[in-house]
Parts: sequence; structure tokens; C-alpha cells
Amino acid sequence: MLNSVIVVDDEASIRTAIEQWLSLSGFEVQLFSRAEDCLAHLPRDFPGVILSDVRMPGISGLELLGQVQLLDPDLPIILLTGHGDVPMAVEAMRDGAYDFLEKPFSPDTLLSSLRRALDKRRLVMENRRLHQQADSRAKLDSTLLGVSRALQTLRRQVLELAALPVNVLIRGETGSGKELIARCLHDFGPRAGKPFVALNCAAIPEQLFEAELFGHESGAFTGAQGKRIGKLEYAHGGTLFLDEIESMPLAQQVKLLRVLQEQKLERLGSNQSIKVDLRIIAATKPDLLDEARAGRFREDLAYRLTVAELRLPPLRERREDIPLLYEHFAHAAAERLGRSNTPLSGTQLSRLLSHDWPGNVRELANVAERQVLGLGEPETEVIDAGQSLAAQQEAFEAQCLRAALTRHKGDIKAVLNELQLPRRTLNEKMQRHGLTREMFVKGS
Repeated sequence: MLNSVIVVDDEASIRTAIEQWLSLSGFEVQLFSRAEDCLAHLPRDFPGVILSDVRMPGISGLELLGQVQLLDPDLPIILLTGHGDVPMAVEAMRDGAYDFLEKPFSPDTLLSSLRRALDKRRLVMENRRLHQQADSRAKLDSTLLGVSRALQTLRRQVLELAALPVNVLIRGETGSGKELIARCLHDFGPRAGKPFVALNCAAIPEQLFEAELFGHESGAFTGAQGKRIGKLEYAHGGTLFLDEIESMPLAQQVKLLRVLQEQKLERLGSNQSIKVDLRIIAATKPDLLDEARAGRFREDLAYRLTVAELRLPPLRERREDIPLLYEHFAHAAAERLGRSNTPLSGTQLSRLLSHDWPGNVRELANVAERQVLGLGEPETEVIDAGQSLAAQQEAFEAQCLRAALTRHKGDIKAVLNELQLPRRTLNEKMQRHGLTREMFVKGS
């Protein structure tokens, strides 16, 4: 909270008086008698202010100032000083202390200094939040590739949901990138440093499903040698990704629902409850509520899993992303295989844009790798793309711009000469297609 104050003073009477003053004024107060204890419990990005006496046994207030500045140089520290310590406190302000108060001080003087320090801390925290948000957006843009409106919407939804403590259901066709989305929800959220555990529900035999999900004790069933940690327990603190959730056996759906409700589980062969803190991200191709109405999925679990839902558009619904995705996969394959990457011809691009892509992004990645290997393109059925001529022209124009920018490594003058375009026209077209020079400069 941005009204938090940590008070460090070895005199109990002073700690009590300050706590009473600040609590009556609406502050959240945390008390420590030693600077060592304050440092041990100081959270990262503490959103408040530290109020510390200068002279204390062990680590002094000045030493505390120095150690806090190593952790967070923008965290305000107000020092409490006796009369003889004033020159020392002035020197400390030059070294980074926010303010000092000479004892005895009035409650009004204390509150005035604290409020100014908290105002400064709010600005710092907001600035950090905006920078982190911009960094996350840039990283997500380079992870979920695409310039289509559908992908722009999806990236915004992923960033919003990543920060929220809710379960998410991802719906999409085979090969559309559901696990990549799940990984982004984990990596761009507060659980990023904890485990990301993926489990394909369709790949596990029904008789082994419970042990895989919940774990087991030694001797819990025939062949259970030794204790095994299940996926739910292993994901503690992080995220469990359940792919093809519609394939989960009904008996295990009941037990999963109980875990979600109680945040506890029991291993097979054990009566001991184990607390788990995790986020469930599930993925499915069919509508879970339709599955529930057909009796193939528990309706109560479906509602638990669909607190938030993301729909992944199939590749055929975002054809303008095909050239960028192809270039990404081809470049990655060329680097991995030590081969050269030849830009697409107009005929090849036309075939890619006209194909129905039943295998979605996974199929496109396969096409790109085969092309890099020189195996030729797999048979891609050309169909009615369902797009207007203008839309297909836009996609082709975007590919031409990308190809030229790639060949010239972002050299705008060379691109202008090759495409014979005025600078203003090129700028407008690059902006319309979501292209920047930096995307093509080597090493950027």
C-alpha cells in the first residue's frame, strides 16, 4: 500500500508513540527494534517510507541507509536524530536520505515529512509500473507475432489477464498456439519465477491419470515404488497448464474441482492434506459448456475454469500475419540448420495466403522448415480465401515491404531506391503494416 511506513527504533516508547500517531492518521505501520530485522523483512519494491533512528545497537540508521540504497536507491528514508547528530544527518541527506527530524519532534512535523516522502514514492512506483508495462508489451510483441487486429487484441488481453489471479480457459484449434499463450500468461504475470507445469490430458491413460495429477505415496497401488509428486503439487506457487482439458476423466474432474475450491490435495495412499497455491490455465478445442450439456464434462468445473476465456483465431482468419510468421519460422530454421533463407517469391506468397491452414501456425512452421531444407513446399491446397481483392493486395504489399527491409537490414534509403517510393509514402505504408526500421536492423 502507498501509505505504508516502517519504523525502526530501539526505544519501545518512541515506537509506540509513533505508531499511535501514524495509525490515527490512516497509515499502515510496521515496527522493528533493530535495523537487521527491518532488512530481513523488507519486501522488494516496498511501496512506502522507512523512518529510522540514527543511533541504535548493531546496524545504525546510517548503515541502514547505505544498505537500503543498494537494494533500492529511490526508497525514501527519514532519519530521527538527537541534537548532536544534526551535522551527521545533514551529511546523510547528501548521501541519499530523504529528510531528518530532530528529537523531540511534533506529530505535525512528522506527518508533513512523511506525506511528502510518500508523494515522491508514489511517483517513483508509477514510473516503474509504466516502464515495466512498456517492457512487457515490447517483449510480448516479439513473442506473439502478428500485425492483424485479432493479434493486437489478443496481446492486450494476455497482458491484462497475466496480472490477474484468475483461472483462464484458452479456446483454439489444433496448432493455433494454445500452449504459447498459456506460457505468456505465466511469464508476464506475478508467478513468472515459479514453475510452469504442462500436462496434456489426452496423452495419459485413464488408469494413470490420478497418480499423474495428484501424486502417490510408496505402495499406494501395485507398482507404486517410492513417493511421487503430482503435477498439481509440483506447480505450487506457479501455473498448471492442462491442455485438451475436455479429455480429463470425469472421476478426476470431481477431484480437481475440490482442489480448486479448497486449495488442498491428497496424494494417492495418503490422508494428509497438502496446501497448494497455483493458477490453472486450461486449453480446449470444443466449447466446455457444450461438452457439459452433452454430459461429457462437469458443468461446475467448466464454470470454475472459465473465469476468463481467450479465443485464439485460426490462421485463416488472420492471413495478414502469414508473411511475418513465415519469415520468423524460416529464419529460425535457417539458423538452427545452418542453411540460407531465401525470400518468398510472389507465387509462393500467393499460395501461402490462399491456403486454408487446417494445421494453423504449426503447419506454417512445417512449411517454412521444409522450404529452408530445400525439400520444396508441401502440397498446399489453394482455396477461396474469403478475402476481398483489397485485403489480399494489402497482405502482398506488407510482404514486399518486409522482404525489402530484410534484404537491406533496415536501410531506409536502399529500400526507397529499390521500391521507387517517396519517403512519406514508405513511412505511411510501414506504419499501416506495423513495421519499424528497428525490426530489421541487425542486432537490434
